[in-house]
Amino acid sequence: MAKGSVKILLLRRSSVMLLAGLLLTAGIFYAVNYPAAVRAAAAQRQLPIYSVERPGKLCAISFDAAWGNEDTELLIDILARYNIKTTFFVVGDWVDKYPQSVKALHDAGHEVMNHSNHHDHYNSLTAQQIMEDVTACNEKIAAITGVTPTLLRCPYGEYDDHVISAIRSLGMEPVQWDTDSLDWKDLDAAAITKRVCGKVEPGSIVLFHNAALHTPEALPGILEQLIREGYTIVPISQLIHWENYTIDHTGRQFPAQEDAA
Repeated sequence: MAKGSVKILLLRRSSVMLLAGLLLTAGIFYAVNYPAAVRAAAAQRQLPIYSVERPGKLCAISFDAAWGNEDTELLIDILARYNIKTTFFVVGDWVDKYPQSVKALHDAGHEVMNHSNHHDHYNSLTAQQIMEDVTACNEKIAAITGVTPTLLRCPYGEYDDHVISAIRSLGMEPVQWDTDSLDWKDLDAAAITKRVCGKVEPGSIVLFHNAALHTPEALPGILEQLIREGYTIVPISQLIHWENYTIDHTGRQFPAQEDAA
């Protein structure tokens, strides 16, 4: 082989070895730093509140009201029987149809909070459209109760970062749930009771609906069992932390370390 050809071959081999070394170094760097990058991305993700870290056995019960109104008065009566105050998330269109029920909920001591104005899919709206929708519902509720909502439950439970950021930009807290009764599936009372009582833990937020078929039948037994187990049931605004908090990757809200000390 000619001397020039040998030099070219050696140069090519050197280049290949150099490239391989660079790729290996990059691979090691990626492997070492990837978990930290994932943790950082997770920490930056915008999440609503699913449950809350609190001392003692506190939990909250909530009802979404979007369409029907068959059982609202009955639910108010059942909750009054046990001296329980809860949180109702109502849609603006529902407020328009049933203003007397909104007033009855407020007069009975329950929180009337925001569940959007028209129950649209917030993920498909711009931040400005979301803020306008939330504000419209807030104004409807405040016109009846005299209180502007501070909590919001996203329609369909759907959200992404821009949705949560838009809600918090209004000074409101987005709230989900960690215990779904699935009452909207028309489960019977026994199944609803077993599901809820089997999932509730300290700091839980339970989801019901005001017009589900068997919720009024299941509710008394659920309340009685939770009370027997030592739970205190409070409205969501009394369960959550309003400042100096963190939210982990599961949506559980924790007080900041200085507050927890």
